Amino acid sequence: MKLASLNDGTLDGRLVVVSRDLQKYVDASAIAPTLQYAVDDWAHIKPKLEVLALKVESEDIGLEFKPGNVYSPLPRSYQWADGSAYLNHVELVRKARNAQVPDSFFEDPLMYQGGSDSFYTPHGPIELLDESWGIDLEAEVAVIVDKVPMGISAEEAPNYIRLIMLVNDVSLRNLIPAELGKGFGFFQSKPATAFSPVAVTPDEIESWSEGTIHLPLCVDINKQPFGRANAGVDMTFNFFQLIAHAAKTRELAAGTIIGSGTISNKLDGGPGKPISEGGVGYSCISEIRTVETINEGKPRTPFLQFGDAVEIWMDDKEGQSIFGSIKQTVKKYER
Repeated sequence: MKLASLNDGTLDGRLVVVSRDLQKYVDASAIAPTLQYAVDDWAHIKPKLEVLALKVESEDIGLEFKPGNVYSPLPRSYQWADGSAYLNHVELVRKARNAQVPDSFFEDPLMYQGGSDSFYTPHGPIELLDESWGIDLEAEVAVIVDKVPMGISAEEAPNYIRLIMLVNDVSLRNLIPAELGKGFGFFQSKPATAFSPVAVTPDEIESWSEGTIHLPLCVDINKQPFGRANAGVDMTFNFFQLIAHAAKTRELAAGTIIGSGTISNKLDGGPGKPISEGGVGYSCISEIRTVETINEGKPRTPFLQFGDAVEIWMDDKEGQSIFGSIKQTVKKYER
């Protein structure tokens, strides 16, 4: 089942069920007005939405689905907690600021709490004030969970995953060192986040197993291939472990979003190569800049500038887009 939040002018949008091929949708607001409403009462509402989803596939009903007309599946959330489960990414971005990776990082996941009061729309702009902040994309996968009890184990966590989606976790790289230097974590360096046009139930994804999706996550910058890293490779902590980590000392509200962190693959034990050189590329610009610095003494790939376009998507084994594409253009913020 695929769900989206239609932009109807309200803060939380209107819940719709989208066909598997992402070509049409039907209004689901009579069952649940918003996705948050549905997740809050998932056990009762899911079966009704599934009936509607079957009708979309089997009957000639529905309107044309246009990804530009939807919000992120949850336009805002009670909680957005992003992990950093791919330690190749952690090693590279820390190397860029001359920091080592402690041994504890291999035993206990990194996680930060992002802003969740509003998210970018999947096809809307990345609006920021200053290019000099070092604007970077971070392509990831995320899950939406039901209410999670405190102290659950990783083995229990699969029972609480309700939906899966893609992420562009925008980072402002030039603000990060000074901010982390204060010893109190990210805030200014992590602006709004965007999610894929649709959120998908795990049973729809054939390649979902062992707490991750075993498929490449595709990234293009200005219509040029930039990343094809596989989300099922080099993931040190899977989603089951990330959820258990987030719930160690607190309950998680229904609708909490947990992110994987930037997808990142090694190559022959090394940090990976660009697609043009036979590698799978990268899911953020900071990684390629670090590799360039290692190999050439300095970075040559710039961070995103106003006017640059980013696209993030994931195809199934038949080449069909699962979540639709995140398509964003960097734009100067105006009041």
